[in-house]
Amino acid sequence: MIDTPWTEDACSLVDAFRSGERSPLEELDASLAAIERSQLNAFSYLDPDQARATAKDADVSLPWGGLPLGVKELDSVNGWPATEASVALRDEVADYDSTKVVRLREAGAIPFGLTTSSEFGGINLTHTKLNGSTHNPWNLERTPGGSSGGSAAAVAGGLVTLATGGDGGGSIRIPAGFTGLPGLKNTYGRIPKGPKMVLASLTAVAGCLSRSIRDIARFVDVTNGFDQRDPYSLPRVEGWEAGLDTFRDTLRGKKAAISIDLGSAVVDDGVAAIVREAAEALASDAGLTLVDIQIKTPELSFDWALSGLSEIVMRLGDTYPEVEDDLTAEIAFGMNIALEIYDIKARGRIEAHRVKMNETMAAIFDEVDFVLASTNPDVAFGCAGPMPSHVNGKPAELGNNGALTIPSNIFGNPAIQIPAGSLGGLPVGLQVLGKHHQEQLLLDLGRIVERERPWLLTAPGTPL
Repeated sequence: MIDTPWTEDACSLVDAFRSGERSPLEELDASLAAIERSQLNAFSYLDPDQARATAKDADVSLPWGGLPLGVKELDSVNGWPATEASVALRDEVADYDSTKVVRLREAGAIPFGLTTSSEFGGINLTHTKLNGSTHNPWNLERTPGGSSGGSAAAVAGGLVTLATGGDGGGSIRIPAGFTGLPGLKNTYGRIPKGPKMVLASLTAVAGCLSRSIRDIARFVDVTNGFDQRDPYSLPRVEGWEAGLDTFRDTLRGKKAAISIDLGSAVVDDGVAAIVREAAEALASDAGLTLVDIQIKTPELSFDWALSGLSEIVMRLGDTYPEVEDDLTAEIAFGMNIALEIYDIKARGRIEAHRVKMNETMAAIFDEVDFVLASTNPDVAFGCAGPMPSHVNGKPAELGNNGALTIPSNIFGNPAIQIPAGSLGGLPVGLQVLGKHHQEQLLLDLGRIVERERPWLLTAPGTPL
């Protein structure tokens, strides 16, 4: 009889299934029991009966054979709620599986519940009128971030080894950084977003929250590759997990710049010191050549938010503005602003700013292969908000919370969050930005840190 869920990574859990050390049904029941006891509020919906039926006949020879899987609330699972974490859509039910869920099922994973998200994925805080606050397992008074906050809390909190995520402005990297997990934001289009994909701001990518680099690699192995229901998706690339640790010679001598704040964010002094030390150590371990270049990314959080609101307008349809009181304050505010100022002139300004970001980022990567930065401006803030308005006692605009992550979403290049240490008992993350289509180099950089300075796989003292 198993009392608690697996505390190592997802790949090792599948190995345990294959050896007979654990069974998929036992692990699923252990996760369900832990969720029932948990104070994290990381799940908004559970489907235990169907999951148990699937677990009984799981084929553990498959890549994710028998693995209980948390699915982010913004992903689609046939027959499950499709609320977008919004009271306004509380009665909506999905009538299809998203492409990545289909591929994960085919690889043997067993979706069993939805992890909480910020409303429509709009902010870096998982607190909604529909679900309340999701808590950070490192400190229950703090947020796990967002929008993939429930997935991060569930994985770091020991409830499940793997959960899906999405990153449209930092929504994998930010919560991974706040909860001490690795997190990869892929090149745009690496994992298809269909069916019924929405272009919106052309920034969102699919991915996962996990405990190890090899978990990420296997997830990409299973889910990547072109699907015609996402015409912007990329051709399939094989060998992500098998290729781990094979790029050490390729990395040696590549150029990297350390820019903790990307020239635009206000970063806490303590966080900056930890990130710089981690960046210098990684550069040394990987044999990177550090160079000094001037980096100053444009601050485009307002443009990013404004362009992304079109998807919310589409989902709400004719129910808005009648449902305005059902929306969280941040989304309601954004909708009001958008309806007042969003017109063809605003769209023109957004496109001009996107060009500026793309040219800025391209110029940076003309000179270096990697940029080493902080993932977040500070450690995790309060679980119910508000969003921080000050860092180091200095005023910080609302956009400061995504200033370090949004550039890679707009440009479409990959970036990885790597645990770097802790400050005041809360995790701090190092972010490595890379060139388009070079995720495998970023994964090997993550592996170097994982080997030389291993991180905790679950939050310390997590009650299960």
